[in-house]
Amino acid sequence: MSVDIEAANRELAEARSSGKPCPPLRGRLLPEGDVESAYRVQQLQTRAWQGRGERRVGAKIGLTSRAAQESLGVHHPDFGLLTDAMAVGDGVEVPFGRLLQPKVEAEIAFVLGRDLTDERVTVVDLIRAVDHVLPAIEIVDSRIAGWDISIVDTVADNASSGLFVLGTTPRRLADVDLRLCGMVLEHAGEPVSVGAGAASMGNPLNALEWLVGTLVRAGDPLRAGDLVLSGSLGPVVPATPGAAYEARISGLGSVRTSFGREPS
Repeated sequence: MSVDIEAANRELAEARSSGKPCPPLRGRLLPEGDVESAYRVQQLQTRAWQGRGERRVGAKIGLTSRAAQESLGVHHPDFGLLTDAMAVGDGVEVPFGRLLQPKVEAEIAFVLGRDLTDERVTVVDLIRAVDHVLPAIEIVDSRIAGWDISIVDTVADNASSGLFVLGTTPRRLADVDLRLCGMVLEHAGEPVSVGAGAASMGNPLNALEWLVGTLVRAGDPLRAGDLVLSGSLGPVVPATPGAAYEARISGLGSVRTSFGREPS
């Protein structure tokens, strides 16, 4: 089949602006498994956002658990761009209708204090480069109807990005065991997702290492001050209108988000 990068970009952009999801891109505008073309679509979108004045603030890593990868038939993560327009304050309500099909997941966020411009890095390089870590909630979203996604669909759709919420309790890496830190995501005081740092590629630093090499090869390395969302620590949870969620990560603190009610 032929590849139509421009048409895929237009359909995703229209879905964002109209609030109406589009059909899957795979097998229609992009060939099955053509991740390279999907990243070209992603790049068209993110360049357009920056052209409208959004500021690049970092990147997100997706598909960091084996279960998530197997669900899409791949054996590697993916990534998307983060901009300042995606940031939501801790505890601030997300208006109903701002996103199309939101889901919530708890993550560990890295904030870098140094550039990472070498393709091959060691754990020591990563530890030196990370200024601090924060608890985070990523509110993922999909412009593809019914979350009917393949690796091609999610990559083209900026790794199914939506919004992100950061906690306000920075911690040094030396004070946290990233692999073993436990996570509980609660709604109305009840756990709806549990997990630990090991859910993200065995250790969130492994996810960061993958991203560093990937972005260097893409010619867009991570820089000092960048934020990196390192992947979900537990199962993703569909967001309910009117609901509030709190993620608590041992050693890092907590972070909260809520959603506006659906108009009656």
